[in-house]
Amino acid sequence: MSGNERPFGASLKITGGQLLDGHGVETSNKALLIRGGRIAATGEAAEQADADQTFNADGCLITPGFVDLYCNLREPGNGQKGNIASETRAAARGGFTTVCVSPETSPVNDSRAVTHLIRDAAVTDSPIRVLPVGAVTRGLEGEMLSDMAGLTAAGCIAVGNGSRGVRNARILRRCMAYAQTFGLTVMFRPENQSLAADGYAHDGLVTSRLGLLGIPEVAETASVMEMLLLAEETGVRLHLSQLSCGRSVEMIAEARRRGIAVTADVAMHQLVFTEDALAGFDSRFHLRPPLRSEADRKALVAGVREGVIDAIVSQHLPHDSAAKQAPLPATEPGLSSVESVLSLGLGLVRRGELTLAELVRGLTSGPASVIGRTASIGHDDIADLCVFDPGAHWTPGGQSLISAGKHAPVLGQPLPGVVRLTLVEGQEAWTSA
Repeated sequence: MSGNERPFGASLKITGGQLLDGHGVETSNKALLIRGGRIAATGEAAEQADADQTFNADGCLITPGFVDLYCNLREPGNGQKGNIASETRAAARGGFTTVCVSPETSPVNDSRAVTHLIRDAAVTDSPIRVLPVGAVTRGLEGEMLSDMAGLTAAGCIAVGNGSRGVRNARILRRCMAYAQTFGLTVMFRPENQSLAADGYAHDGLVTSRLGLLGIPEVAETASVMEMLLLAEETGVRLHLSQLSCGRSVEMIAEARRRGIAVTADVAMHQLVFTEDALAGFDSRFHLRPPLRSEADRKALVAGVREGVIDAIVSQHLPHDSAAKQAPLPATEPGLSSVESVLSLGLGLVRRGELTLAELVRGLTSGPASVIGRTASIGHDDIADLCVFDPGAHWTPGGQSLISAGKHAPVLGQPLPGVVRLTLVEGQEAWTSA
C-alpha cells in the first residue's frame, strides 16, 4: 500500500446504490463486504456481517474499477508536466484503478532498468495499479528490436510504440514475429508517418478554413490494413490503440471475421468531439491522432456499442501551460483527460448514443480482457471498485483538477458524474465523501 492510500481497517461494508458489473448486469445493492482486499460477501450475507467501517452508496452506481490501456504518467521524465504521484491520483479521482503506462517516458522504457524504475516509483507514490508497457523497438526509433522478453520478465504487460509509428514494414513484421514467439501482446497506434507528415489536424474543411496542414484518414487506415495483414501472417495478438477513423472500425470487424486476433480502443474525446473543436484555434484540441469528422465520430461510437472496439482509453497526456500557449501549430499535442473520461461518457449516455452498460463495459471488462485480466463484482473477486454518483456535477478548472496538466477537454462547465470512492484491493485510493 502506498502512502497516498488510507486503510479502511480489516473490513469495509458498502451499503445502498446499484451494482453494475463489467458485463452490463445491474442489481440493487443490499450490501457489499470487503475483507482482505477481496469481496468477501454480497447481498444478505454481507448485510448481516459486521465490518470495521461502512460506506453509504445511496444514489450511486458501484462498478468494477476502470482500466486505462493508454495513459502517460510523465515519470521518468519532465517533472513539470506531472509525475506518477500527481497523475495516478488524478486517475483515481476519475475512477481508474489500473493504468497501463505508455513506453514514451524519458528515458524510453526499453530496458529492464526503466521498467523497474517505474514499478518502484509506483509502489511508493501511486494509490492505484500501474502496469508498464515496454517499447517494441530501442528508443522507440523503429530500427532495432528491444529485449521484449526481458521487458516482460521485468513486469511489462505488453509491448508497443506509444504514439509513434514504425516506419519500416520489415521491422514491424519482425517485431510481431518476435512477440508472437513469446506470446506477447503488441499495442500499436496505427499511423503511416509519411502520409501524416507534419499535419496538425484532420484533413478536412476545418484545416482548409484555418490554413493548417492536414492529416488524411488514409494515414491511419493504410497502417491499420498493413498491421492486420502482418498480424494475420505472424499470428501475434494485436491491439490497435487510439483509433480515429470509422473505416478503421470496419476493417477490424472484417479482420475478426477472418479469425485475426485483434482488439482495439478509442480515446473518449474521439467519441465526443470532432474537428470543429479546433475552429477557434483551441490548442487543447491539437491531438494526435486528430479529431475527425462527425461521420467518423458516430462510427467510433457504433464500434463501442457493437463491441468491435473493446476499450475506451483516456489518452491522458499532461503538459505544462507553456506547451499549450503558443500558436496552434507550435503547441504540443495531447489532452489532460483522465479526470473527465467518466463525465464525458455519461454525456454520451444522456444523449442516447451509448447505454450505461456499454460505457461501463468499455471502461472495465473490455480493457481488462485485452491484458488478460477480469473486471467483475462477485464473491472473492479483487476489490477494485468505483462508486460514482451519476446525478452529481463537478466543474473542471485550474483549481479543481488534480493533474499537473490543466488543459482538460471541458473547462468551466458543470459535468455529470462525481466519483465518491475508488478502491484498489479494498484500500481507499480516492474519496470525495
